[in-house]
Amino acid sequence: MDRVILHKGCPIHYTVVGDGPAVLFIQGVGVHASGWRPQTEALSPRFSCIAFDNRGVGRSRPAGGPITVEQMAEDACAVLDALQIESAHVVGHSLGGLVALQMALASRRRVQSLSLLCTFANGRAAAPLTLRMLWLGLRARVGPRSMRRRGFLGIVMPPGPIADPGTTATALADLFGHDLGDQEPVTGQQLAAMRGCDLTSRLAELAGVPTVVMSADHDPIAPPSVGRVMAHAIPGATYIEAANASHGLPITHADWTNRLLREHFEASATKAWRLEGSEA
Repeated sequence: MDRVILHKGCPIHYTVVGDGPAVLFIQGVGVHASGWRPQTEALSPRFSCIAFDNRGVGRSRPAGGPITVEQMAEDACAVLDALQIESAHVVGHSLGGLVALQMALASRRRVQSLSLLCTFANGRAAAPLTLRMLWLGLRARVGPRSMRRRGFLGIVMPPGPIADPGTTATALADLFGHDLGDQEPVTGQQLAAMRGCDLTSRLAELAGVPTVVMSADHDPIAPPSVGRVMAHAIPGATYIEAANASHGLPITHADWTNRLLREHFEASATKAWRLEGSEA
């Protein structure tokens, strides 16, 4: 079911599939809501899965003003408001994880649990300038479109040769909402918003929020070291690292990711029920 709300000058387009406890999915830089399809299709039999195009991305245009992580978190809350949902399990990938953190810090009652995938608490920690990142980043931005596609694949796919790069790029383009050799016009604004946000000093405030941090062992954007530090700083958070995976973890390792998300949602609900029972 496709819907739209107008929030602070921007038409926010979102989809809802399934029935059950609400799960809100927040995407990263330049990726459409459809990037969550491997999750929403698998989890919809047991959960109400909500995904939206971030401000300035896909059908959520025009952006309606400057883009900040704070504004993106407000947009996420506005989607819940439109659905009359008080709180949801919140899942964020990359920049979306930073938005999810901001949402939990600014509107804690809206967040039943946090799932932080391939992400960071400080936007400046993303994509450290290693030789690998420099090479992949250059290939993803310079040269013919076919070369840019291959560079992007090197960032999101597991290490090693890709059997059919063309077919893989086409399949990912369908999920991401654009050709891998191109970038969404709003990408620069999103990256600036990301780099201007550092929530590291506030992570201890998330005590009591059930949180899982998932990293990929070959992720050049959000290295495991960043994920481990973030998980350690969030009281009670669980850290899980995927082997032979990169920044496209939710897509390339969808079954693994979906199983862990289901387990996290269910454990979080059980914990909340026990806390309510102890207060009765």
